[in-house]
Amino acid sequence: MSSILSNVLPAPEDPVLSVIFACRDDPCPVKLNLSVGAYQTEEGKPLVLEVVRKAEQQLANDLYCDKGYLPIDGLADFNKFSAKLILGDDSHAVKENRVVTIQCLSGTGSLRVGAEFLAKHHQQRVIFVPNPTWGNHPFIFTLAGLSVEYFRYYDPHTGGLDFEGMLEDLGAAPSGALVVLQACAHNPTGIDPTLEQWEQIRQIVRSKGLLPFFDNAYQGFASGNLDSDAQSVRMFVADGGECLIAQSFAKNMGLYGERIGALTIVCTSEGVARKVKSQLLLVVRPMYLTPPIHGASIVTTILKNSDMYKDWTIELKGMADRIISMRQQLYEAIQARGTPGDWSHIIKQIGMFSFTGLNEKQVRMMAKEYHIYMTYDGRISMAGLSSKTVPQLADAIHAAVTRIP
Repeated sequence: MSSILSNVLPAPEDPVLSVIFACRDDPCPVKLNLSVGAYQTEEGKPLVLEVVRKAEQQLANDLYCDKGYLPIDGLADFNKFSAKLILGDDSHAVKENRVVTIQCLSGTGSLRVGAEFLAKHHQQRVIFVPNPTWGNHPFIFTLAGLSVEYFRYYDPHTGGLDFEGMLEDLGAAPSGALVVLQACAHNPTGIDPTLEQWEQIRQIVRSKGLLPFFDNAYQGFASGNLDSDAQSVRMFVADGGECLIAQSFAKNMGLYGERIGALTIVCTSEGVARKVKSQLLLVVRPMYLTPPIHGASIVTTILKNSDMYKDWTIELKGMADRIISMRQQLYEAIQARGTPGDWSHIIKQIGMFSFTGLNEKQVRMMAKEYHIYMTYDGRISMAGLSSKTVPQLADAIHAAVTRIP
């Protein structure tokens, strides 16, 4: 029988997935996977937060909970509390009813819905993303019909932010262009602008008439403080201008597999917000119709209950503090081995990831000889490290740097 699908070509190799598969197939008992952006405990196990377990137990005992379809825009209370979490309790935009929030499929789904909306309703189809950025960003925006360009962000010579280059590129962007800004804990570099730098970014974005689209995947997970990690977004919202925000609860609540997030669009008036919401519903309906209920119910239960909310912030800070501790331990271990180079960027960076500065040859050597896996650009997940595995990584880095230029 002839095959109708025989002309389908194999997909090109995905650099991140290829690392994950290589690690999976490595029989070495002490292999270390630092490529995946998921939090692990000191014992190297996935973590389910205690407050999440409490919320799920509460939901299981609630006989009024059902499994019916949600509205197209999701669970109403989830949307209300998600907007409050990122915009703040006293947000004028919320009080003036010019904020639209809809439940989406985690951060990725929020970005995709926002991109589809912008491709249909925004005249300027160019979207600028940081160089480098999360590997999925270009795919999401390109498939939505937007044209992806890059602005300078990482300076390989200093291991820090190329702030002058960033401002220069944003200043040269066409009026009305879209610009993706990561709210905190930049992926993959772990480098964030200071508040003073954020203010300069805001000024140039507004003066050029650019439309900011924030990717907010790590609120509370960077510094351990939810409000501190939201300052960049709130700075833009406070000036009365428009912006989009993709929000995820994968990292900060550990709800990776629940695919729970939100898209918030801050508008200039209540009338504009009503029109925007009507069009967002038309984007979602043919895409997935309605979002799932369970993750939204967990998040809402936690955010609505003051005791649970407090417990969550304590557990969240514990995760953030452990990552910060891993940074310090790795830096000290590298220093103790006398590894050539300045490695202070490891403790200066923030959040789940660290851009080590290792090149692809060094990364491949570490996988082959030390069974340590990371993305080929040298990004490692600090959340995948433990006190036991820090020496293993430090030994491998020292060998790679001293043997391979």
